[in-house]
Parts: sequence; C-alpha cells; structure tokens
Amino acid sequence: MSSPSKRREMDVMKLMMSDYNVETINDGLNEFNVEFHGPKESLYEGGVWKIRVELPDAYPYKSPSIGFVNKIFHPNVDELSGSVCLDVINQSWSPMFDLLNIFEAFLPQLLLYPNPSDPLNGDAASLMMKDRHGYDQKVKEYCERYAKRENTMKSTTEEGSEEEEFSDQESGMSDDDIAGHVDP
Repeated sequence: MSSPSKRREMDVMKLMMSDYNVETINDGLNEFNVEFHGPKESLYEGGVWKIRVELPDAYPYKSPSIGFVNKIFHPNVDELSGSVCLDVINQSWSPMFDLLNIFEAFLPQLLLYPNPSDPLNGDAASLMMKDRHGYDQKVKEYCERYAKRENTMKSTTEEGSEEEEFSDQESGMSDDDIAGHVDP
C-alpha cells in the first residue's frame, strides 16, 4: 500500500488531469479549489461553484474537508460557511474513495437529491418542504446571482488587477492612455 502522501499526490493529479479546473493554494497539494458545475437536468444546471478542498495529513484514511466558496441555496449546505452535510464524506468515508468520487458522484447526488430532514440550512429545508415552487425559484435566483463562472476561479492577483482597472476608470484614464494596451 502506498503512503498517504503518495496517494494524495495521485488523487490530486487525477483530478487535475480530468476535466476539472483546479487551483492550488500556497503551491501545495493539501489545499485547493475546484471549479464544480451543477448537474445537468437539475435546478443547479448552469451554475458554477468554487469548492474548497482541504486534505488532512491522514488522507485517504481521513476524509477531506469540502465546502462551497460562493453561495448556494441548498438544505444540506451551510449558507454562511459553505460546509457540506454529506454522510459519505462526514461519517462513512473510506480510503477506497478518491477526489473524483466527490466531484463526479457525491456532490452531484447531493444537489440532485437534497435531504431537508438533515439540514445545515434550515431556511432552505423549510422552504423546500412547505413551498417547493418558492424553493425552486430561490435556488435559480442564487444560481443567477452567485454561481456564474466569472465569479468563481479568480486568484487574488486577478482581483487586484480589476481593482486597479476600476481605479483607472475613476481617475479619468482610458485604456488608450495605457502604453501597449491592445483592445480585445
């Protein structure tokens, strides 16, 4: 059996070589963000979320910590922290699972089949049980407002450059004033 650190490297590399956009944090393999798309034919279809993944030192023997970075309206996701309530990650994790299982099976299943009887977001659970149409509308509203691709995979340097562009616009400078700038 390979060591936990080798398994961590293999699992992260498998995720990076798949169709997922992975953004490492602090150039390590213990913390990273993954771009996750809502499952087809679900209320979340078309939504894009940044999922924060933290791998413990004992991974794969201990489960990863998974959380939504941008907001999602779902009974089993805490709206403020993004924490996920999912038995397969929190209680019944097995070293047989890997990171691809999380993004190809566990999270899509969570979004397709919410469990309002075990909520982290009481408002979402209550609305889902009492007013399904209202719940569906709120999920779609959150997807429109918070789950757009341009809101997910931005590094701090990109955010900083946007602030600079905004400052330039406020100061009256135009793109033409910037030497070497090419219009798209």
